[in-house]
Amino acid sequence: MKTTPLTDLYAEQGPFATVVLDVSHDSENGEHEHELRVRAACEELAAQGAPDAVVQQVSASLGELVGQPAPVSRTVVASADGVRLDEIGHFRVDTPVVTWSPLPDLARWIEHQDAVTPFVLAVVDHEGGDVAVYDSDVRNPTGEQSPGSPDYREHKVPTGGWSALRYQHVSENVWARNAEAVADEIVRRVREGYRLVLLASDPQSLPTVRARLEGSPATVVELSTGTRARDGGDEALQQAIREALVEHVAARRLEDAHALKDRLGMEGAVATGVDDIADAFVRGQVETLVLDPQAAAEHLVDLSEHPGLAVAAVTTEKALPAHQVLVAAAVTTSADVRVAPSAALGGVPAAALLRWSQDAVGTTA
Repeated sequence: MKTTPLTDLYAEQGPFATVVLDVSHDSENGEHEHELRVRAACEELAAQGAPDAVVQQVSASLGELVGQPAPVSRTVVASADGVRLDEIGHFRVDTPVVTWSPLPDLARWIEHQDAVTPFVLAVVDHEGGDVAVYDSDVRNPTGEQSPGSPDYREHKVPTGGWSALRYQHVSENVWARNAEAVADEIVRRVREGYRLVLLASDPQSLPTVRARLEGSPATVVELSTGTRARDGGDEALQQAIREALVEHVAARRLEDAHALKDRLGMEGAVATGVDDIADAFVRGQVETLVLDPQAAAEHLVDLSEHPGLAVAAVTTEKALPAHQVLVAAAVTTSADVRVAPSAALGGVPAAALLRWSQDAVGTTA
């Protein structure tokens, strides 16, 4: 994931209270269970030394009921200056994250964000088209357009003679206009930065849309389902979307794994292990941090052993959990963050793809 949206947060002075909590409440006793989970998290914050004012701010944010289907999580980061991050997510939290620390503890949230793919969903047929953009795992789109329009002659009619031929041509023209309008809207969204397009189209409209998207920088996936169901149901379409997104994330992670494997065979092109990566961050050399959050949480980074390590406004010289320090360094140096199991990293808790090859003493290779 891109770390730019977190820049302002990590530029602020800590310490920070971080809570990642399940806030689902759609069971019979859901609201009561939600209240108990919030209370337990706040009691844990207080036990770790968080001031009452900070605990109250976190409690107020977590206490708000979220009217969305489970699983629903909430990630809240607060400091003495107030709530600095408040995000709703659709992922399961079996073990809550509750920390009071000099740095935010966002590895679990980043782990989820790394699997979220912004995409354009386009549905087009002879009745018109819908183009929606999704910036997160929330089922509702952040924007939606319906280019094209139905026409009273949109269906081919079984009438003989010249009349039949004329109506057929009118119908095909409507299909073409709708497909062109949808394609234009897709292109506009791609120019805004969306790089995945999921397309559900009938056979008549598909060639027009496909032709308009040739040469586009986006990946276009044609969904196996048809277009809008006549009964208004969208179960097949939703399933096709889920399958396409899972395949896309799996393909991207496989590509990342291959890139890392290739780099491991190139001396100086990759750093492995917590201390080597910390030194690479000091040099501003890290392009992408690849992290196993759970494995990295078992290691500590002594900031005094890495002079110049950029971890925002932290002034402490104590050892801090590696996953917190490495994420902070990535944000501060505008490096990307990816998530992978340590088994895919050669058994180490983290690896880093480097912007340039350089040996330990700082000589460019």
